Amino acid sequence: MPANTTAPSGSTGTAGGGPRKKKGRRARLILIVLVLALVAGIGYGTYWSVSTVRASYPQTSGTIQLEGLDSNVEVKRDSYGIPQIYADTDADLFRAQGFVQAQDRFWEMDVRRHMTAGRLSEMFGSGQVETDSFLRTLGWRKVAQEEYDTVLSEETKKNLQSYADGVNAYLEGRDGKDISVEYAALGFTNDYKPVKWTPVDSVAWLKAMAWDLRGNMQDEIDRSLMTSRLDASKIQDLYPPYPYDKHKPIVGQGAISPVTGKFDPEATPSDGIGTATAQDATQGLTTQLGALSDTLDEIPALLGPNGTGIGSNSWVVSGRYTTTGKPLLANDPHLAPQLPSLWYQMGLHCRAVSETCQYDTAGYTFSGMPGVIIGHNQDVAWGFTNLGADVTDLFLEKVSGDGYLYDGKVKPFTTREETIKVAGGADRHITVRETNNGPLVSDRSSELEKVGQKAPVTNAAPDRADGYGVALKWTALEPGHSMDAVFELNRAKDFPSFRAAAEHFEVPSQNLIYADTKNNIGYQAPGKIPVRKSGDGTMPSPGWSSSYGWKKDPIPFDELPYEYNPKRGYIVTANQAVIDEDKYPYMLTKDWGYGSRSQRINDLIESKTKGGGKISTEDMQKMQMDNTSEIAALLVPELMKINISDKDVREAQKLLEGWDYTQEADSAAAAYFNAVWRNILKLAFGDKLPKEMRVKGECLNVPPAKSSGPVDEQDKLVRECGQRDPDSAQPDGGDRWYQVVANLMDKPDSDWWKAPANRKDRATDNREELFARAMEDARWELTAKLGKDITTWNWGRLHQLTLKNQTLGTEGPGLLQRALNRGPWNLGGGEAAVNATGWNAAGGYEVVWVPSMRMVVNVGDWDKSRWINLTGASGHAFSAHYTDQTDKWVNGELLGWAFGTNAVASATKDTLTLKP
Repeated sequence: MPANTTAPSGSTGTAGGGPRKKKGRRARLILIVLVLALVAGIGYGTYWSVSTVRASYPQTSGTIQLEGLDSNVEVKRDSYGIPQIYADTDADLFRAQGFVQAQDRFWEMDVRRHMTAGRLSEMFGSGQVETDSFLRTLGWRKVAQEEYDTVLSEETKKNLQSYADGVNAYLEGRDGKDISVEYAALGFTNDYKPVKWTPVDSVAWLKAMAWDLRGNMQDEIDRSLMTSRLDASKIQDLYPPYPYDKHKPIVGQGAISPVTGKFDPEATPSDGIGTATAQDATQGLTTQLGALSDTLDEIPALLGPNGTGIGSNSWVVSGRYTTTGKPLLANDPHLAPQLPSLWYQMGLHCRAVSETCQYDTAGYTFSGMPGVIIGHNQDVAWGFTNLGADVTDLFLEKVSGDGYLYDGKVKPFTTREETIKVAGGADRHITVRETNNGPLVSDRSSELEKVGQKAPVTNAAPDRADGYGVALKWTALEPGHSMDAVFELNRAKDFPSFRAAAEHFEVPSQNLIYADTKNNIGYQAPGKIPVRKSGDGTMPSPGWSSSYGWKKDPIPFDELPYEYNPKRGYIVTANQAVIDEDKYPYMLTKDWGYGSRSQRINDLIESKTKGGGKISTEDMQKMQMDNTSEIAALLVPELMKINISDKDVREAQKLLEGWDYTQEADSAAAAYFNAVWRNILKLAFGDKLPKEMRVKGECLNVPPAKSSGPVDEQDKLVRECGQRDPDSAQPDGGDRWYQVVANLMDKPDSDWWKAPANRKDRATDNREELFARAMEDARWELTAKLGKDITTWNWGRLHQLTLKNQTLGTEGPGLLQRALNRGPWNLGGGEAAVNATGWNAAGGYEVVWVPSMRMVVNVGDWDKSRWINLTGASGHAFSAHYTDQTDKWVNGELLGWAFGTNAVASATKDTLTLKP
């Protein structure tokens, strides 16, 4: 039945809650009328009234009858619209959570569930068929259903059902336009109607999270693509070993005990222990995977571009080094900038914690999923960063008729039929084929039908005929317990219960940091991480041999690294190596982040605590905004030695004199250095990579693939244009490239420093010449972008953030995009800085990933914790809470984070009572 509403005394009785200042409201409504009048003029011959926009605003005050509740539930919102929910049972708590998130974010939730199910075409038409086909092939929704049916605990399923009931109570009796203005826009071309939410819709979201944090799959593809132009030694130059000597791993000591067989933080590794790195047949086994890479670019990267340059920061400091005397914990995940933000802030409070009501927790969650993902309860706090474990492998498959070759015999495919419904068009039908290694992702592209035609393989390989297929093996395609782990983390009381929850957090594999009110800190590496029979996962493997593939069982949880109260008094995780590979018998990955951010955080903590210093909440906040560039500290001294004769280029070079390597938004030096860095990468590396890795549309005259020597005659060059999306092209400039360049600095005559002449620049034969040319190119690039007068240059003008609505804000008509999107903002920070406002050096300077939220938890004195979101609580484009946190986020500010009953009451601006 439709929800019954009663307006509170003194309110207008309209959706949106309590009274507002009339002047502010009138100004907003005038703006809405003007904007939507323009939007309505895009050939639709209709008009969006103010009531159309305001119809979807949530009621935040008064009372609403909600069927199925056991007793009253209160929803208290602060001045930023952040809700804190108070209930007497678990079922009521999660039912209310579903209702409230649907109030604020249902459009976002609906798009997400269509994405995870491969059903975007039902909403947006034929343009999404290829994306849906790929996602159906992966089978996220299918696996989520299996998890719900066979794996998850009964308690978890009850919570998921309660959440779904709350969402559906909100949807009951509402048309699309009453839920979100985007449905009204969609209604111009589509008769789509939202349907009921299900528990599996929530579980499937974890598959999207796992996909975007899947590890080194893109590196595996890229290394294969490089073989068309580079030999093995050159590829090795571009993927150097992790620099353990200068960038500390997360876990400083410990090993698997020979006595217990479990990881022991105090144990010493046995001599000769190390990771297996068998290469045999995979050495040189490559394939043309450009088409697969193009397909990956089309999959909605809800969490951000995938690569070694991105990740997250988290660290925890013991009370003996803090001004509070209790631990301080910071976290800021680096993800794609979205509008609304991926995160949703809220508190879930049982009025009295008991067996029937077990939660008193607050933090960040995802719209569409119950519980809290990152945050704290009354006893413990926790944070996440991506561990980056290698949990995906690509397998070349010898396809034969209705089967595939395995150990000399043809095995039949496992198949299923999928029907894709298309708004405004006919249904599409696909057949998904799977081998024992996983789904054939090559079936989803006509180009991939002949993938591997030119792949160099060993003599033992089967005849390639029309080419090999490509199968994807991925831990997330097996049912798991990660949804159980979310609720277990929310209820954790101490480190043993925290580790018990972490054991169930199988995918995606995350670094989990911990602190509690008894002054303990800890770290756990969880996840379902495969053990390979052969090879190291860096290149595609032969699927036709049982010598490859994965062993039956992953790394046992008891053998995964962890720390508890380490002697140094703090723990830093920022996507660096977990543990020195010489001290650990299993291979976690060969493609770590290279540790620039983590080492900078380590250095900041050590400098602050040296000599008995203490770290405050404010210090943690300042560390999150640290803009220092490690690569600038390496290169600027060398750049300043170069004799520049051109007065205009010399003028720009002088900007670097005395620069402290910090990348503030108003810094001209940061703007120029980053332009020089971008041009160094392009000249030394980018122009030598295959077209499948270069930016789409950028064309070069290059020697034929695998040319045996220099080509002097222009008629022997071929015109070749890049094919990759700018956000994922290479070289991206992340800290892997920092290490590549650092390794070449003492090789000034390396072939990498040689670049051919173009129409205006001479060829370069060594490092100094290439650096000089990069400085010249950067000067003229910034002159075109920022003007000839260098006194007007600043980094923020180049390095801008635009927040885009993730659906109609990217694909809709221009006026609609302008109505739904916000920005730009000029940002400081940069690639591989602690304040990781990431940009892809191959594609340009635009911000493509960000600290998607920031928090500093004051353990034990919870009400002194602080937090901020990238945008705001609301997904409604004209709500006051759409982007009301963004300006503060840009400036590095944090909001107060009320947790206790009294603190929440003091911060409350609106109270909604949900009644049975």
